[in-house]
Amino acid sequence: MARAGPSRTQRSQRAPQPSQSQSQRPVRGSRRAAVEDDEEEENAGDDDDQDMDINGRVVDAEAELDRKASDLVRFALFMEQKRTLIRREDINKKVLASNSRSFNPVFERAQKLLKKTFAMELVELQSRNYREQDVVAGDDLQEARNATGVKKKTAAAGSKTYILRSVLNPVIIEQAARTDERLYEEQIADSQEDGEDDDDMPRSYGCIISWSTTDQLGALGVLHTILALILVSGRFMTDLDLRANLKRLCVTSTGSISMNTQSTHKSLPIDTYLGQLVKQGYLDRIKPGETKVPGGKRGRAPAATQANPDETQAFEWHWGHRSYSEIGEQAIATFIAEFMVERNRDDDAEEDDQEDGRTQGRGKGRAGAGDGRGDKKLKSVYGAIERAAGGNLSDIK
Repeated sequence: MARAGPSRTQRSQRAPQPSQSQSQRPVRGSRRAAVEDDEEEENAGDDDDQDMDINGRVVDAEAELDRKASDLVRFALFMEQKRTLIRREDINKKVLASNSRSFNPVFERAQKLLKKTFAMELVELQSRNYREQDVVAGDDLQEARNATGVKKKTAAAGSKTYILRSVLNPVIIEQAARTDERLYEEQIADSQEDGEDDDDMPRSYGCIISWSTTDQLGALGVLHTILALILVSGRFMTDLDLRANLKRLCVTSTGSISMNTQSTHKSLPIDTYLGQLVKQGYLDRIKPGETKVPGGKRGRAPAATQANPDETQAFEWHWGHRSYSEIGEQAIATFIAEFMVERNRDDDAEEDDQEDGRTQGRGKGRAGAGDGRGDKKLKSVYGAIERAAGGNLSDIK
């Protein structure tokens, strides 16, 4: 008997029906995709916020460095106005505050600002121990050490003390300091029209540089004379010898150095002025009892000397580290040589003026020959100064 129900062909043609779980799968997939899209949008928004935060921090850091660099420039100009040495610890304390690790980037930006705006730069002074080792060793000994590979422990070169120094070409400074007759006449005419007292009005020099409103010319002249005396005396001079030479130049121990209106004092006693030069770093005053020990350091005097100190004990005067970095031995030697050669030329000219017509003609010939030999005389005097100093003369460091 046949079984009731659909036939085999009908069962095969019937379409399969999806199960409940299968019918829900596409719905779950669409929800998951929507959630993932929302999460991606949120993550993208967070990334944008992070990028904006990082960029904002970078901009703030750059602005802070620029501000610190400007503060360092102002601090350096203020200290240089008083010829006060700029110490790194003062920079860290008064400019960088608690962020002393940013010294290098702030220093570099301050240097660029100083050179671009003021044509000046911050220069680190050499330590005295390193400078003395350099002078004692000499170039020949250093070359021999380099050839043999022998190394010797040297003192630290930097002193972590800075000064401001001009970066202008010396030719520009020389031209700016040269007297122009037309400009000098105009300055004299303007000063007469003003009708001011001679003590109050600045002196006219007929040049671009106004010396009356800048440096103390009289004090600078005494400083350069002292540096010249120390250099030709073998790079050091006793206190007695220095005062004896200054006395010959009418600068006695009880005398004073005149100052212009820019100074708070009209004059300074010579002892006060010498102490000021030591404080500013132009001169070093060393006791003879301080002996050199290996390693470039100076030891204390023997116990007997310490027990019985002599208040009238003489000092030795040396160049200070500021003089080496701001003036230089070569510049002082050139100053001495030019002064001596020019003085000899003036003496020869006076002798020629006192002779008769025939002798004057021959004198003029000698003067012309002297002018041709000017460079030779200058080199000869410069060489004599170098030998008196005891070695090669150094340029600014």
